[in-house]
Amino acid sequence: MPKQRKIAIIVGSLREGSYNKKIARALIALAPEHLAFDTVGIGDLPLYNEDSEKNPPAAWTEFRARVGTCEALLFVTPEYNRSMPGVLKNAIDVGSRPYGSSVWEKKPGAIVSATPGALGAFGANHHLRQSCVFLDVPLMQQPEAYLGHVGKAFGDDGSLTDEGLKKLLTRFVSAYADWVEKILRGPGEIASDQHPG
Repeated sequence: MPKQRKIAIIVGSLREGSYNKKIARALIALAPEHLAFDTVGIGDLPLYNEDSEKNPPAAWTEFRARVGTCEALLFVTPEYNRSMPGVLKNAIDVGSRPYGSSVWEKKPGAIVSATPGALGAFGANHHLRQSCVFLDVPLMQQPEAYLGHVGKAFGDDGSLTDEGLKKLLTRFVSAYADWVEKILRGPGEIASDQHPG
């Protein structure tokens, strides 16, 4: 059994009935048991202003602490105007500061983008990837998860009812679990469950 890993899951939508929130819950339910998710809220974060670093808002401090205690990252986001939502970009900025104290650095990550439209929130996914490159977040490249037409994938209770999407998400989160282990163990490290001794 792999080591327990604590994962920060961050959803780029604030809407209560958000499809991306439903996708996030489905990923948590489908994930291998050794992944322990902390859904870190971003809706109460004041807009980033460097002047506030002298006396940081409590919401900033709590957010940084929660992400900081996690070993890996999973972003689930819609697309607004061919980019990531402003609330998600603000969370990224808050977590990246003060300079030299980023909570994102070197944590393995992955991105899921979802929309009721046809393009799978491709623009948001790739803009977020661009930010993660600068933040030194090693991102899983495959399988990709651009989820289109998700509006009819859920039942009235919010549960995932689309079997095709369920299979895709299961494969994605399983690959993500393997990716997290690969990055966190580092080159040459032998897992305890695979040790020849």
